[in-house]
Amino acid sequence: MSFELPDLPYSKSALEPYIDAQTMEIHHDKHHAGYTTKLNDAIEGTELEKQSIEDILKNVSKHSGGVRNNGGGYYNHSLFWSIMGPDAGGDPTGDVGAAIDDAFGSYENFKTEFSNAAATRFGSGWAWLIVNGEGKLEVTSSPNQDNPLMDVAEKKGTPILGLDVWEHAYYLKYQNKRPDYISAFFNVINWDEVNRRFAEAK
Repeated sequence: MSFELPDLPYSKSALEPYIDAQTMEIHHDKHHAGYTTKLNDAIEGTELEKQSIEDILKNVSKHSGGVRNNGGGYYNHSLFWSIMGPDAGGDPTGDVGAAIDDAFGSYENFKTEFSNAAATRFGSGWAWLIVNGEGKLEVTSSPNQDNPLMDVAEKKGTPILGLDVWEHAYYLKYQNKRPDYISAFFNVINWDEVNRRFAEAK
C-alpha cells in the first residue's frame, strides 16, 4: 500500500490575496508530490507499507532519514492544506476557541506566541498548535519537516494547526518578509477543521 497525494480541498486561487495561486500550484503539485513519491520509495518492500503515517512518525527514530524527511513532509502538508480555506479566518470558535483563551489568556496572546514561534524558527521548519499529553494546548515549532508526533520532537503532542515557514511556502509573494506571510495566514485558518482535529486529539 502506498500513500497518495491528497487533492487540495479548494482551488489553487481560493486563498488569494493571502496565498497566491502560483505558490499553491508549486507547493502542492511539486513539493508535496515530491515528498509523497519519495516516502513511497523509502518504505517500498518494508513493514512500513502496512502502517499509518501517524504510526510511522511516532517511531521515526528507528527509520531512515528518507522516511523521517519525506514522511514528515507528507504528513505536514496534508494537515496544512486542510486547516486553511476560503471564507475562513476570524476568531476561533467552539471548543478550540475556549481552549485557546484558557491556555493563552486570549486569541491575541495566542497569535503573538504562534507568530513568534513561526518568525524565530531559524531556517526551514514549521510552527504548531498542539494538544499535549495532558490535553492542553501549546505552541511549538520544529525544524525541517519534523513535527510534534515524532519521537524525536523536543515538544510532543498532536498537531491541530500548523504553518509552513519554508521559503517555498511564501517567497514568490512575500520574498524575505516572513512576518507578513505569518500575519496573512490568520486570514485563512479554517477553525471548523481545527475544532474537528482538537476534538479528535482529546
